[in-house]
Amino acid sequence: MANPRNNESLVTLLIIDDNVGSLDLLSSALDQPGVRILTAQDPKRGLELVHSQHPQIVLTDLVMPHMSGLEVLDEIIQFDPSIDVVLMTAHYSTESAVDAIRRGAADYLDKPVNLQTLRTRVNALLEQARRRQRASQIESEVIDTSRFEGMVGNSPAMWDLFSRIRRVAPHFRTVLITGPTGTGKDLVARTLHRLSPAAKGNFVVLNCSAVVETLFESELFGHVKGAFTGAAADKIGLFEFANEGVLFLDEIGDMPMSTQAKLLRALQNQEIQRVGSLSPRKVNVRVVAATHQDLRTAIIEKRFREDLYYRLNMVEIHTPRLVERTGDLALLIHHYLTHFSKLYGKSINGLTARAEIVLARHTWPGNVRELENVVGHACMMATQSKIDVEDLPEHLLGHLEDTELIAEPTPHMEDLAPLEVQERRLIAEALAQSNGNQSQAARILKIGRDALRYKMKKFGLESPSGLGVTDEP
Repeated sequence: MANPRNNESLVTLLIIDDNVGSLDLLSSALDQPGVRILTAQDPKRGLELVHSQHPQIVLTDLVMPHMSGLEVLDEIIQFDPSIDVVLMTAHYSTESAVDAIRRGAADYLDKPVNLQTLRTRVNALLEQARRRQRASQIESEVIDTSRFEGMVGNSPAMWDLFSRIRRVAPHFRTVLITGPTGTGKDLVARTLHRLSPAAKGNFVVLNCSAVVETLFESELFGHVKGAFTGAAADKIGLFEFANEGVLFLDEIGDMPMSTQAKLLRALQNQEIQRVGSLSPRKVNVRVVAATHQDLRTAIIEKRFREDLYYRLNMVEIHTPRLVERTGDLALLIHHYLTHFSKLYGKSINGLTARAEIVLARHTWPGNVRELENVVGHACMMATQSKIDVEDLPEHLLGHLEDTELIAEPTPHMEDLAPLEVQERRLIAEALAQSNGNQSQAARILKIGRDALRYKMKKFGLESPSGLGVTDEP
């Protein structure tokens, strides 16, 4: 058997099934150029192949003698969580699919497998595997491989988020998105809709913090003529408008307790009742809820129903803060520079060194939304081909006292090659994170202090009053 590392362009797919006929059928259906297919009739043998051959994708039956597909999944995730595992079963249920996804499965298919569906799902995983291979080989493709349904990120936190969205989208009935303000919870909700079976239906948004308490029930469920003063005609509610689609309840933590009870019944029974009507109406709606609040604390404080929380929280997706997305800052700045320079009809191709330092030092309490606002402001104000300090909003500059931020950049910086620009940016960010402590910055970069000092001198990052002046261990 060939070593997979002899040809890095190959994607290795392992199929585990105790039925020889299934192995032959699946192997034949998925055979294509650039894909090496391995098979194992025994799950223990399959795990041996996982350890020795490092496949990017594993397709395994759920019910097998001696070891179940879920046990195989657990072993693979423990060995290498980057491997995409697809489970197949003749006993499909939403509950078992959600359980498998929670445990790390990439997808969940019911038997007998529709070959076209199988090819579509597996081909998507194969393409992602190929993209990861290219990303590790060609640095210039980093931006392209870091886009996912309108979202941009190349950090471990974002790869985990993208993977979780892709796994959940085909199966969810309710999802809870949590995370601080400005982290893109609305983008996650829209992506779940686009990738779900309800993609052809409406995506309906209700901002719960913007609705008057007395109108909540009417907004969600509608009302009939004469139900209350001012109800001059029948009105359809958002649940009905979202039928066969997705209803996004943003800031669900601000929903009144009285409405929460009615929402819970609607989710449980998939039926609603217009205000003033005695006739229930059936609906088929997937619900995505989002909040920046700690709902567990809200439950303790009697501001949120515990039963509704568990109904919504069948699957939870957390959006990380910008400071948790190590390495994504430069990527997002590039993304927004491209967007806003095109929007404003300008030719802006980067930042000056001192502007980079200001952005690297900022803590971004408003997360990605704040970064988008800052870069948009800078692009609007810029008069040159590069964003400079004076183009940035004043709140980023008010606390700065370091003289190197107002000094001109070193003359040779404009002549750096693209890889050197990236290297300099990483060093500047490490020095900013360590408040100029060379030893700490060297540990962040995983290089020696002597190498760091050389690169600081090379890139003009030495300053008697700013970066790199301390050398404590």
